[in-house]
Amino acid sequence: MTRVQRSILLSAAERYASVALFFVSTAILARLLSPREFGIYAVVNAITMVISVSAQEFGGANYLIQKETLSENNVRTAFTVTFSLSLVFAILLWQLGELFGGLYDIAGVAAGVKIAALGFLLSPFSATLIALRRRKLDFGVIAVSNLISNLANVTVSIALASRGYSYFGPLWGQFAGVAAQGACLAAWRQDFRIFLPSFVGHREVVHFGLYSFGVALINLAYGAAPQLLLARVLDFGAVGLYSRAVTLSQAFDRLVIQAVNPVIMPAIMSQTRAGENLKPIYLRAVSLLASLQWPFLLLIAVLAEPIVDLWLGPGWGGVAPLVRLYCVASLSLVGASLTYPVLVAAGGVRDALVSSLISLPPSLGVLAVASYFGVEAVAASALLTLPLQATVATYFIARRLHFGVRDLLVAVRASAVAALGSTLAAALGETAAQAAGLGAAGAILAGGLMAGIAWLAGLAALEHPLLASMKQAAMGLGRAVHRGGAGRLARHR
Repeated sequence: MTRVQRSILLSAAERYASVALFFVSTAILARLLSPREFGIYAVVNAITMVISVSAQEFGGANYLIQKETLSENNVRTAFTVTFSLSLVFAILLWQLGELFGGLYDIAGVAAGVKIAALGFLLSPFSATLIALRRRKLDFGVIAVSNLISNLANVTVSIALASRGYSYFGPLWGQFAGVAAQGACLAAWRQDFRIFLPSFVGHREVVHFGLYSFGVALINLAYGAAPQLLLARVLDFGAVGLYSRAVTLSQAFDRLVIQAVNPVIMPAIMSQTRAGENLKPIYLRAVSLLASLQWPFLLLIAVLAEPIVDLWLGPGWGGVAPLVRLYCVASLSLVGASLTYPVLVAAGGVRDALVSSLISLPPSLGVLAVASYFGVEAVAASALLTLPLQATVATYFIARRLHFGVRDLLVAVRASAVAALGSTLAAALGETAAQAAGLGAAGAILAGGLMAGIAWLAGLAALEHPLLASMKQAAMGLGRAVHRGGAGRLARHR
């Protein structure tokens, strides 16, 4: 098993455990909080997340990962810049809390923003420590710290919500998660000199950070815009339905993309330093992602109604139509997780910002208009905006890596055929289960099982490279387990 594969395995194990926690906690919270309460939480989260992540991107993780040689002064300066910005934003948000509350005419928004601002003071410590371990592809400690963070978040959120704290429960849960992760990472750190203030070489940090900050800010602002627009134009109930729909349609991101995402940039940077050609690496990665993401998204679209019924329970029926629209629109984003790392590795960090500036403002305009026609219109607008964003991003990548439309179509052709076959099988399975009166759980099981069989058969018939990658990873895992068992046996003897 290669170092990259081992890193992905550790990251995936943590991610799947965290996703299980997330879906269980969401199912519980959906029965403790109304769509309106979820909507208020989503608005507060949208306001603060944009600023929090942007501050960290300015001088933090990506700078530390991409730098070819890293000194202690580089780390200290990156941390100092990030912490300084986080402190400024925390104070600013605290002061502007009442303004946000007045904007949405909800007193709880102001208090929620202030709670979220507290986390700004802790997150730079965790972000710096995680970046250093990601750079070395050391994901064991990261996995443990993420699990502890998620456990703290879920425990506090559910405990407070069950005691009548409403949407303040998840907000305090987020703060508890940040604090728990920082404490966990600090316990593994022997040398804390990297947190001493320093501005040596700050110009380099700021220069890179300006582009990274710009990309993060515009993308996060665009992601938060639907919740903020719906809250102003419609109501918090619409925001609650929208946020749950997006959560379900992004299930693949939680299960797969977020598992491999921490590994993508350091892995690509290490291959670039070794002189590898990025074109075949990118096209193969897109092919592998398409073979997983497309069948998954289409399966969720087919099974949207029984999934929503089983997961969220009564009162959330309006989520299913939104999920279908977003899943279909998200098919175009198959290579989105690769865009920023590949452009940075190819020397095009500026292209990442330009790409966002070209595609996101018109997308935001479409969203703003759609919000006046209801939450379904906002979801339907994704059928236009997401393909636009994907097309612009792919253009900049293709220009850097020197490939054409035909190369991309050839790379994803087999994946598209396998996805189509699995979708038809899922629809047949769900229809048969519904006709037999098996209920939501039966429909999900039948549709998922038939889709899985059809998907594997399609990959085998098409000789898709994903099968070879899966076999290689399985053999590597088997050898690692065997070596571990042999080592324990030798020590016992």
